[in-house]
Amino acid sequence: MQTAISLVDWLIIATYITAVVGGGILLSRRRTASMQEYFLGGNQMSTWVVMFSVIATTQSAATFLGGPDYGFRGDYTYLGSSLGAVMAALFVARFLINRFYELKVTTVYELLAIRYGDNAKHAAGAMYLVGRVFANGARLYMAAIAVAMMLFFNIAPQSVILATLMIAIFSLFITLIGGVRSVIWSDFGQFLIYFGAALIALFSLWTQLSLTFPEMISALRETPDGANKLVLFDFSLDFSKPFTFWAIITGVFLLNFGNFGLDQDTTQRLLTCRNAKAGRRALILSSLVAVPIVFVFVTIGQLLHLLYERPELSASAVNGGILPEFNGETITVFMSYILSEMPVGVRGLVVAGVVAAAISTMTSGLNAMSSVLISDFYRPWKKADASIETKHYVAAGQLGMLLFAILLSAMAVLCFYWQRYTDMALLEFALSVMAFSYAGLIGVFFTAIFTARGSSTSVIAALIIGFVTILVQQTYVVDTLGLPVYFKSLSFPWQLSVGVGVSFIVCAAGMNKPARKGIG
Repeated sequence: MQTAISLVDWLIIATYITAVVGGGILLSRRRTASMQEYFLGGNQMSTWVVMFSVIATTQSAATFLGGPDYGFRGDYTYLGSSLGAVMAALFVARFLINRFYELKVTTVYELLAIRYGDNAKHAAGAMYLVGRVFANGARLYMAAIAVAMMLFFNIAPQSVILATLMIAIFSLFITLIGGVRSVIWSDFGQFLIYFGAALIALFSLWTQLSLTFPEMISALRETPDGANKLVLFDFSLDFSKPFTFWAIITGVFLLNFGNFGLDQDTTQRLLTCRNAKAGRRALILSSLVAVPIVFVFVTIGQLLHLLYERPELSASAVNGGILPEFNGETITVFMSYILSEMPVGVRGLVVAGVVAAAISTMTSGLNAMSSVLISDFYRPWKKADASIETKHYVAAGQLGMLLFAILLSAMAVLCFYWQRYTDMALLEFALSVMAFSYAGLIGVFFTAIFTARGSSTSVIAALIIGFVTILVQQTYVVDTLGLPVYFKSLSFPWQLSVGVGVSFIVCAAGMNKPARKGIG
């Protein structure tokens, strides 16, 4: 049964929020008058801080809530998908990071201007912005669910909308006061809080279950329905499953390649390092350090399965084997556990972790999205006016963040209804929406890196067709348009693989004019 958050819990949460705001104000004292300082931190950020910022950016609320949800429902195959992330990190480090630094770019899409012209750069930047509104809006929705449960003890539409606005306003404040330097240090702090909270939750669950380690392993290996929840790699050829081994080395690899190398959210952090070597190291280390982190979150879900669904195993089991609900909802078992089972004080620490994940979700996108808007669109448009000072673009970037905060909030509200229609698990839903922009972007960059083909026109066509290819595979589109059922039968890694293949063919169909400078 859900219980109100105590005064002690609120004091802990308030202390955390005060620390975040104070840290942001302290960082804002350092002058950020130039675009290079505001968007790239003057290329002075240390490798280890960037590494943790990348982890916080790529995980945040999606992992905090989605990881336990996946472990509760399924097995360890999501942990196995870390193989695809490590493969992608090595690939990006090998083929892209050096080029970013050699060309001194502010956004990754400037590479396409060198190869195909400004129109291609603008099209890729626009597709990134559309895709990031989708992806970060989905993550913001997940964070808003947690905050709504914490504050209002329900996840009614009005509560989720209010929680969304609260997260957006607070995150916008943090992002505005110090530029990317403030965001990266804030990400580091958020990571420490939310992963520390996960460890506390894991220990709490471990002590609550009166089972020995061998007994837990045996119970997870052989469930009443015959499933093995300890499976790490699934070698089946079931294309409806998102994390089979074959999906991991194809679609999941492509998803992480897009995330690490073509998504300004992540690459902006890598570009704040002192040099390419430091950027490569930060990226590779982030993919490796993320493995035990994902393990912790999935294991939380596994133990929640034992606590809630296996009452015959432990006297401490709750709910009598009935799936836990939160006011009629089963959307996030981890938050239900936090609010109903954790003791006073401990609950406050873990809720602070939820808030940290929520803030990291929002701040990770605002600065990066604004940097693309200003660097790839607004500044080139104003370039003819030599009287404009650099600080004007910094101010424009801050206005851009306000715009994207509004758009992300609107998308989060849309995701509230979208996810319910698809009935996807939270983690799968958060990852699947990333495919919309990545399909076209990956096809275009593969063409640019590995072939001598492509043109400005084919780049634009590939980006559009990649997006549409993912769109026509969505359940709601198939149902609405009456398309064949098999259109919606593929899991998101295979949908992405199809989208990338189609966009690559379309992009490579164009004949490139002599390039100003190659990027291969």
